[in-house]
Amino acid sequence: MRLRRPITPSHEVETDSINDVTNPSSKAPLVSKFRKTPILIVSGIAIATVLGFVGYRWWSYASTHESTNDAYVTGYLHPVSSRISGTVVYVHVDDNQKVQKGQVLVELDPKDYQVVVQNAQAALENAKRQAGAAQATINLSSQTAQANTTEAKGAVGTAIAGISSAQAMVNQAQAAVVSAQDQFAKAQAQEINAKVTDQRYEQLYQSGAIPKQQRDDASTAYQVAQAQTKTAQQSIVDAKAKYQSALDGIDQAKANLVDSQGKVQQAQASGQQTEVNRRQYQAAQAQIAAATANLKQAQLNLSYTLIKAPTTGRIGNKTVQVGQRVQPEQPLLAVVGGNSWIVANFNETQLSKMQPGEIAEIRVDTFSGKTFKGSVNSLSPASGSDFSLLPPDNATGNFTKVVQRIPVKVTFDPNSIKGYENRITPGMSVEVTVNTGR
Repeated sequence: MRLRRPITPSHEVETDSINDVTNPSSKAPLVSKFRKTPILIVSGIAIATVLGFVGYRWWSYASTHESTNDAYVTGYLHPVSSRISGTVVYVHVDDNQKVQKGQVLVELDPKDYQVVVQNAQAALENAKRQAGAAQATINLSSQTAQANTTEAKGAVGTAIAGISSAQAMVNQAQAAVVSAQDQFAKAQAQEINAKVTDQRYEQLYQSGAIPKQQRDDASTAYQVAQAQTKTAQQSIVDAKAKYQSALDGIDQAKANLVDSQGKVQQAQASGQQTEVNRRQYQAAQAQIAAATANLKQAQLNLSYTLIKAPTTGRIGNKTVQVGQRVQPEQPLLAVVGGNSWIVANFNETQLSKMQPGEIAEIRVDTFSGKTFKGSVNSLSPASGSDFSLLPPDNATGNFTKVVQRIPVKVTFDPNSIKGYENRITPGMSVEVTVNTGR
């Protein structure tokens, strides 16, 4: 191949001169060639300027923004389970259905728990009746003790008066006869009253309205009243005898005094029975409290047959079916809350400037081309590996340094996700870019 000799500038000048003489228009291509050289230089400078500007912009953006695609949407998943065992009779919701807080989701068969409530109510009523009977026994024994004490004290006074009348005059003995007759009439009235009470309590006991102890107390009171009537009759005889022989009545009056003092002691002893009855009443009150607590627990268990939504959200992971036998704490379904956020796992080397409150751009893989706004809420207090089931132990074996990832919580701007609230669900993959330059 033959190489052409390059044309020298002098040759070019000479040729151009000849051409200029022979043909003046031949100078135009040479002028155009010289004009193209500054255009290329300007273009190169422009391209270099643009590339430099783009490179600066890229460097400026990269130095103030941190991004990761190791991020996902998360939210509150509220598991719903039963607090009691039972058989499912109704399921009021379906998968992905939106529910409100307190809405009934599942119904269990309430019949067994209704029976328990009825038994608890019956036990409470029985305890109240026992308390009422104990209260009546307290009142009766207290009144009886007071009456016996009053009667015994009266007998002591009568005996003392008999001694005085025996020592003084027969007229006082006549007064004792009158007093003894009054006591007999009183004893007869008490005997009649005790007999009526005993018959009435016998009928109540036969019908099961009162306990045997209360019937026995009434029977004992009737026997005591009979004995008191006989004693009053004897007092009349004694008073007449004292009237016949006032002198011999001194010893008899002393004997009556001793007998009356014994009755006072008996009356005081009957007060101890009142205390026993009062303790029985306190025990009955304790039974009322226990029965009331059992009733409340039975009513609470009955209310648990209606399983309600713990919060507003949508139904997910539904496994419960009609006819299913469920146990306490058995998962039935879940309610996914409306509030969601992002857990972005940044490299530890990306967190040197990242602070809570910084603006974040969020791109959800599901909605390509759509950019949401958010902000950094907080940074995890430890790396993701430290929260794992088996954290690595770098103190053993050969150590290999691995860049750790730190979970960062990023929240959505509510205005940015309007219209997407129910479409952004936990588990979606996202890409997060945080502006750390502000």
